[in-house]
Amino acid sequence: MVSQLSLFTEYIPTVAKFPTTRYQGSKQKFVDWIWDCVKDIPFHSALDAFGGTGSVSFRLKEEGKQVTYNDILPFNHIIGKALIENENICLEDFEIEALLKKDADVEYPDFIERTFKDIYFTDEENRWLDIVSTNIRRMDNPYKQAIAYFALFQSCIIKRPYNLFHRRNLYVRLQEVERSFGNKKTWDTPFEVHFRKFVEEANNAVFDNGETCRSINRNIFNVEPIYDFVYIDTPYLNDSGIGVDYADFYHFLNGLVDYDNWGTRIDYKSKHLRLFRQQNVWNDSNTIHQAFEQLFTQFQNSTMAISYRSNGIPTIDELVGILERLGKNVSIHQSGDIKYVLSTKQSNEVLIVAR
Repeated sequence: MVSQLSLFTEYIPTVAKFPTTRYQGSKQKFVDWIWDCVKDIPFHSALDAFGGTGSVSFRLKEEGKQVTYNDILPFNHIIGKALIENENICLEDFEIEALLKKDADVEYPDFIERTFKDIYFTDEENRWLDIVSTNIRRMDNPYKQAIAYFALFQSCIIKRPYNLFHRRNLYVRLQEVERSFGNKKTWDTPFEVHFRKFVEEANNAVFDNGETCRSINRNIFNVEPIYDFVYIDTPYLNDSGIGVDYADFYHFLNGLVDYDNWGTRIDYKSKHLRLFRQQNVWNDSNTIHQAFEQLFTQFQNSTMAISYRSNGIPTIDELVGILERLGKNVSIHQSGDIKYVLSTKQSNEVLIVAR
């Protein structure tokens, strides 16, 4: 039985140190509400199963929990290393300066400039990316490197129309037309300016909560079920069967992480030069029901909190049915209406708590 229904109508931000993000599907605007729904549940170890921006992991870390951030996308894993696993390492000013200039002893590659001409960024910007990403790869300290990558990822996202890499649409930035929105100024701001800003934000987010937190990069079905509490925010499939493919939306960032092998992973038949697609059970209406059944069974001995939408596949009733068959006591917390970026439908943000 569903034992509780609570309505959330207004969000009051309290996470002051978490960096700004334009990541598709980010829970940053809901993170205090999510915490309010679970704060009375006793738990120490927590798994953020589909970590994304890390906003929920960060909130749990603030609350003194032993947090494990997991995400299957390599670039997100690096974000988790910078913001969640990292306890006290920041990027110094002299290190930032070194990252932003050419080293006379280094022969810099030009893969991005050659490969992505007229797709996402200008020639000058592509050259900058080749240089700075090379400098980042040469860093020794993994946490300093993670902060630098975080700043690079965010800089790339903020200069993209829709903050995505799903289309070959540099022309949207460059065409001389009258605009009714303010993104043009952000797009035209040099990479270096954005990079410095995001390094500062990441540095300000670093703290030690007294627990050993970590970031892992695994398929969720390969994560050991050893946690008191598991937060689940899977890729979303709406009632029309249309899913969110984060690997496709942010393939450019995963390419940056695997720069030396990038060229062998590109699907050159695609106009926007995405990486070859991998099968994803969360984006297929034929497999997603079984995926949830497997996931809930895997973590049935943990308290689970599942972020979901009111118009998803499977339905909320179907998810509740799976959880109740596993002997879980289920409560539902529902937000007010919100319209998501790139979505034409209104849907409610829902948190399903299973104890």
